[in-house]
Amino acid sequence: MAKYDYVLLDADNTLFDFDYSEKKALGATLTHYGYPMSQEHHQAYHQANKALWKSFERGEITQEEILARRFGGFMELVGGDYDPAAMNEHFMDQLIAHGRLLPGAEDFCRSLHGRCNLVIVTNGVARVQRGRLERSPIRELFAGVFISTELGCQKPSKAYFDEVCRALPLPDRKRAIVVGDSLTSDILGGHNAGIDTIWYNPEGQPWGEIVPTWEARNYMEALKLIL
Repeated sequence: MAKYDYVLLDADNTLFDFDYSEKKALGATLTHYGYPMSQEHHQAYHQANKALWKSFERGEITQEEILARRFGGFMELVGGDYDPAAMNEHFMDQLIAHGRLLPGAEDFCRSLHGRCNLVIVTNGVARVQRGRLERSPIRELFAGVFISTELGCQKPSKAYFDEVCRALPLPDRKRAIVVGDSLTSDILGGHNAGIDTIWYNPEGQPWGEIVPTWEARNYMEALKLIL
């Protein structure tokens, strides 16, 4: 018998190779709009996008504001006068088209399926998350998919995980664990909600002030901790 009934899994860079998808999608989008895929343009996009997502995690802006503003912020840095909303739509289409799982993610999920209930917990864009999941070989393994914009609250807020626990339903939070790559979103969120956490940290990043229940450098380590 598994130690946990529910495994609450982050999507981006925990199951899906978001770095790959983002690089491919950004390259296709910039090319479509006449920008070379240079290091300067790559860094400008990430500078604009990352700042907005951090504001979102802190509850300062909505996800809709991120999507409306990130390519506008990019053009403020490098120039251009395109419709930022249209650029963002093209970019999200490309994210779906280039979605792929991280190596080992499918085997990890299949090893847990039937022993635990698998649930996706994500702050990602609903259209992208559902579009990639629908195309993936693990789509039928999940008991639920909880996307922040659809719940009206986001990780790391306690309210987000309260909604997830209510919907499952999950009366005993000791029977659940959060697995994710982000200390400020997944691990802090689990801590806020009184749920155990596994920081998926394949790069061996140093710990900060946010301390997970456990750390796993690979899926096998995570699997052993869960089971």
